[in-house]
Amino acid sequence: MAATPQKPPAVPGGYREVWRIAAPIVVSTASFTLMRFADRVFLSHYDEVSLGASISAGILAFTLATFFQSWAAYAGTFVAQYHGAERPEECARATAQGLWVALLTWPLALALIPAGGALLKAAGHPPDLLEHELVYFRILLSACGFHAVQGALAGFFSGRGDTRTPMLVNLAANAVNIVLNYAMIFGKWGFPRMGIAGAAWSTWISSAVAAGLFLSIYLSPANRRAYGTARAWRWHGAGQKALFRFGFPNALHAVLDIGAFAAFQLLAGSLPAVDFLASSIAFSINDVAFMPLLGMSIAAEILVGQYQGARDPDTAEKSIRSAMGLSWLYMGAVAATFLLAPRFYVSCFLPAGADPATAAALFEKGRWLLLLLGLWGMADAVNIVMNGALKGAGDTRFVLVYSVVLNWGAWIPGTWWLLRALPGEKALLPVWIWMMLYVLVFAGGFWLRFRRGRWKRIKMI
Repeated sequence: MAATPQKPPAVPGGYREVWRIAAPIVVSTASFTLMRFADRVFLSHYDEVSLGASISAGILAFTLATFFQSWAAYAGTFVAQYHGAERPEECARATAQGLWVALLTWPLALALIPAGGALLKAAGHPPDLLEHELVYFRILLSACGFHAVQGALAGFFSGRGDTRTPMLVNLAANAVNIVLNYAMIFGKWGFPRMGIAGAAWSTWISSAVAAGLFLSIYLSPANRRAYGTARAWRWHGAGQKALFRFGFPNALHAVLDIGAFAAFQLLAGSLPAVDFLASSIAFSINDVAFMPLLGMSIAAEILVGQYQGARDPDTAEKSIRSAMGLSWLYMGAVAATFLLAPRFYVSCFLPAGADPATAAALFEKGRWLLLLLGLWGMADAVNIVMNGALKGAGDTRFVLVYSVVLNWGAWIPGTWWLLRALPGEKALLPVWIWMMLYVLVFAGGFWLRFRRGRWKRIKMI
């Protein structure tokens, strides 16, 4: 019998290696998007107040939780570097430091619940909406520690190039979330009818399930033998210092970056109703269309970390270029659909029963916004991939400072000024053109940072 032909090994830093790591991440993010979509569909069938409350309170809880999760999850970059340096037991020790961060910052997250509640109250929402928001926010933020534990443990696998294990865990947890959402929102299969509280508790439970699955695999006999995961629990002062030095700026950047987009949405609320709806639809399309680029970004972060740990900056650079090539190929195809079929995209989000005049206005405005999305898509691919690549090399301070300067020193103030300087009905396109210019400048700065190569000389381990 003839031997089965074997595929040649992936070229280090090549397209196949990048895709092997990125593909499971793309599946994970797609499953999360599906889970969030199902959550909102169920709540929309429960009542309109619950749906609105889940969006506003969910964004606030996610923003606050992101800080702690990003800090703990940055341990995965250390895992990547130690894996590249062929120091397996250090992979487990780095993961343990991320777990310490997750557990010790959990009480801090719980302490933020009253402050978050005060922010929701200050928004001046109607009493029934506020009541639902507070319930949803408090339950979600109390699960913050589970998310941080997940981040630290997922980094142990993905940092070594095993993105399949986190994918399977996330698929299982998201499936649990969807099933429990249905059961706990509507009171099915013996569960009480809990509405928005049921949606929050289903997320809480699925987060705990994911953390438990990760922990059981992390402590499996195979990992205990190969990496010493059962004996790497000690607090390590030098490791914590390094995690703070590189991980804290990463966490702060994540919060401020999400905060900038939330601020833009808040400012855009002053636009006329149809303009604001068109802007929100375009942002929703942007969120879905750009999701696969997060897989490329994380793949670049992992491979750069591994090759930097192996003291092979040339292959690290090659992996960045491969991730960029795949990202541009994808974004080029997506941009073409924005330009050729804008009506299809807008119709997916058209409100039920919209009158013809509103629909026509949304199609016309959405067509221009999708044109802008298509134009800046290639530049935003640079931003997303370079963001991950520079973090993988430890260049987190530059990413933080550069992002804060552009986001909060230019984009948001410029948006605020335009919305006040221009009549409401004429502000939509200038505001989005300003955002396109911001994306282009952002990409230019990241590209220059990459070309100058200072990131190659950073030593994390």
